[in-house]
Amino acid sequence: MKILIINSGSSSIKYQLISMPEKFVLSKGLIERIGTPSSKMTFQHFNNVKKNINLFINNHKTGIEKIDLLLSDPNTGIIDSRNEISAIGHRVVHGGESLIETTLITEYVKKLIKSLFNIAPLHNPANYIGIEVAEKIFPNIQQVAVFDTAFHHSLPKKSYRYAIPDLFYYKYKIRSYGFHGISHKYVSQCAIKYLKKSKKLIILHLGNGASATAVENGISVETSMGFGPNSGLIMGTRVGDIDSTVIFYALKYNYTPDELSEILNKKSGMLSISGYSDMRDIKLAYDKGNSKARLAYEMYAHKVKKYIGSFISIMNGLDAIIFTGGIGENDELIRYLICYKMEFLGIYLDNKKNNRIKHIQKIEEIQKNDAKIKILVIPTNEELQISLEVYNLLKKL
Repeated sequence: MKILIINSGSSSIKYQLISMPEKFVLSKGLIERIGTPSSKMTFQHFNNVKKNINLFINNHKTGIEKIDLLLSDPNTGIIDSRNEISAIGHRVVHGGESLIETTLITEYVKKLIKSLFNIAPLHNPANYIGIEVAEKIFPNIQQVAVFDTAFHHSLPKKSYRYAIPDLFYYKYKIRSYGFHGISHKYVSQCAIKYLKKSKKLIILHLGNGASATAVENGISVETSMGFGPNSGLIMGTRVGDIDSTVIFYALKYNYTPDELSEILNKKSGMLSISGYSDMRDIKLAYDKGNSKARLAYEMYAHKVKKYIGSFISIMNGLDAIIFTGGIGENDELIRYLICYKMEFLGIYLDNKKNNRIKHIQKIEEIQKNDAKIKILVIPTNEELQISLEVYNLLKKL
């Protein structure tokens, strides 16, 4: 069966057409920097047909329409008919307390996804648009939602509850949900298989969005993101952790809640520190000696180190720290800064191993040979994990 995976991020769309259960990727591609003059689209098929297109893609709707055209293009397409696709799996960032497992998309499910827009304003709207467009383009194909929050429903109550009156939890469902769960689940399973047994792991999913998760015996026990995907680590345009007093203070200066949400979600993070939101641009500035870029890197690594220390204490030890995501897999500088001066905790980075990793395709070890704690770089594959979730659901129907 052929499953099309649509992974709509805050500024990107990744897709893969996968033949299951063989896990064979027929086609994959990426649209990035959506809504900017530098937006572009790349794709390749299993038969090595490749294409790079520089064009302005103003929104997610246009992007998904381009993906459909590429898949069925008479000259370079990979399918003769849309009916060859058995199901479409969608990554959905926030499922709240109701949507805690992979599910067929119905009008009711869409309503629940939409109700969470204000909690995940950069993501759920993009995910929802992906669903709506796919339903119109592929009206006779089953649509399935896979939720980033689902993996973190194993969090213990002492982790997911906030120290606020019970009303806010029982009536308004305000709690820590955690995010990037699809990636954390995939990478943790890869690590456990590689290490031959369940381990105490810290997974650092570092991309335009970023989160850290402590995984013990295969389940999430603590994570950096909370009620919405705006807390925890510093991100491309998102603030990460911030004292709530700052928000109350800003309200006194006539900022509205919507304005503050816009600032904290879209105008903060690495963008506010360095002037750039994309780590590749910040790295270029860093290499030129730009002081703001240097500060951005230092702040980013500092925040990650704080979470590593707290997670080690929660799990009472650590067997492996894992870098994944676009930044985690490709930025040797951030890996170095995060591991720098962590020897007391048993983290010893081998700089030569770290610096030689380029365009990672498999699991790489970058710790010193005699180090007890493994430092792994594992390429994530959210699309493959989504296809596995979709395939397993369809087998039950």
